[in-house]
Amino acid sequence: MSQIQPAGLEEAAPSGAIPLGVQVPGARRRRLPGMPLWLSLLLGNPKSRIGLLILAGMLGVATFAPLIATHDPTAYSLIDAKQSPSWNHFFGTTDQGMDVFSQVVLGSRTSLFLGAAAAALATTLAACLGILAAYSGGWVDDVINFATNVFLVIPTIPLLIVATAYLKNRGPTSMLLILGLTLWAFEARILRAQALTLRNRDFIMAAKVAGEPTWRIVVFELMPNMVSRIAAAFVLVFYVSILTAAGLEFLGLGDLSGQSWGVTLYWAQVNSTVLQGEWWCFLFPGLALALTVVALVLILAGIDEVSNPRLRKQNSQRAALAGLVFGRRRAT
Repeated sequence: MSQIQPAGLEEAAPSGAIPLGVQVPGARRRRLPGMPLWLSLLLGNPKSRIGLLILAGMLGVATFAPLIATHDPTAYSLIDAKQSPSWNHFFGTTDQGMDVFSQVVLGSRTSLFLGAAAAALATTLAACLGILAAYSGGWVDDVINFATNVFLVIPTIPLLIVATAYLKNRGPTSMLLILGLTLWAFEARILRAQALTLRNRDFIMAAKVAGEPTWRIVVFELMPNMVSRIAAAFVLVFYVSILTAAGLEFLGLGDLSGQSWGVTLYWAQVNSTVLQGEWWCFLFPGLALALTVVALVLILAGIDEVSNPRLRKQNSQRAALAGLVFGRRRAT
């Protein structure tokens, strides 16, 4: 039924989503030739634009990490041990003389991949289960709701600690599965609630009357009206996964033989680097972690403002008020 343009589509869409085909005021003016509408809207928002630029920089560092790294991150050198940041070692060295800059640069690959993969898994589970529960109803909804409530009641961090502690293999794959299978419940509840508001709309009922199969209605009618919420769920779980993985690795529950920001912080606290005055071993991996999380939070805020008409209206009113006040001050 994608060929049918339902009447009153603006009313059919929830406040947190932009339906496909709806032109947002100002989007045409900011849109560049060949650029997707969603990207044009995000780049037009100051918060998401800054977040995307920071995240693109971090992804660039992760992509070209072998070329950017100046030293072998696991190479010992007693001569270079405990050096503060310098031109030879940008982020200093550890007690064993390992280059912190190379550890942070190469560790970005593991940390970002782990967060993105876990977010993709958790978001896929949340979207599939949430939409299935809302659209099917009955005992299917009851079973999925029960599973969701179980995962919401159980504290996530203690569950992750116990699960990780009993695993013999603590590689990235195990961490990915643990994070993805434990962080889906909250978003599944949100997506189910949004799908419930859409399943009885006119365009969904029209698709049913036309004899469209269930999978086509869900994929081509229901999910396009939930794209912004699904994207927000991915970004949210992305930075939660990065923080959670770093926390588990900091506690020694990750793959300590690999390179990641959490592993670098773990060895820094094991060697008591702060007590010895080696602040750089904590500062730079912590800054990389914080900068990535800030970028994702800004992107999430931008998605909310772009997809929510009320927030867009509030921001435009604030901008107009600020311009009016600034103009009066200049006039005086």
